[in-house]
Formats: sequence, C-alpha cells, structure tokens
Amino acid sequence: QVHLVESGGGLVQAGGSLRLSCVASGLTISTYTMGWFRQAPGKEREFVAAISWDGGNKYYADSVKGRFTISRDNAKNAVFLQMDSLKPEDTFVYYCAAKRNFYSDYAVRQNYDNWGQGTQVTVSS
Repeated sequence: QVHLVESGGGLVQAGGSLRLSCVASGLTISTYTMGWFRQAPGKEREFVAAISWDGGNKYYADSVKGRFTISRDNAKNAVFLQMDSLKPEDTFVYYCAAKRNFYSDYAVRQNYDNWGQGTQVTVSS
C-alpha cells in the first residue's frame, strides 16, 4: 500500500521559514515526478511546485517563485519544500503528490496518482 506522509507544517510569523518533508512508502519515487499542492477550505487545490524524477527540472507557481524551493532525495524516498519569506496568504494545507506519467502536465492535480494527507501551514501577520 502506498503512503505519502507530509510533515513540517506549523504556525510561523510572516517573513519566517518552514521546511516541509514528504516521505513515501510502498512506492519508489525515483521514477516519479513529485509535486506540492495547497488548498484552502472550500477552494480548489492549487499547484505550488514540482520536480522531475532526477531533480534536473523544477517548476514553481508564480506566487511562490523566488521564495520556495523544491528538492528531492531519491535515496531517502523523500521530497522537500523549503518555504522562505512566508506571507499570510501562504496559509493552506499543503499536500505532497506523485505522478507516474512523465509526459502529463505537472501543474494539473488530476495527473497525480498518489497523495499525502496534508500538513497545515499557518502564517500570522
């Protein structure tokens, strides 16, 4: 059974940093594109960042570009999201996801096959 488990969320003041982690079990992420999405209550889940299977390509939503950094460690079966210069509008539940199909759009949530349970990030002003 596949599990993606996120951790590292919490409450932080504006301007602060958090580092999210996602560890996979039952799935070897080395052949998967990995992504981070976020969602507010009653809203659509939105793309944040994605990283290719070998870490050679990274993609970001415009809203987080220059502040967030996605990385992966295939040996640890893990993906990370370093979030700096956090703003109150970054307050969401953050989800890790794995996408098997290399060619499908990394920013489309429906293209991802496996999801974590989410971790809450709250940024206070």
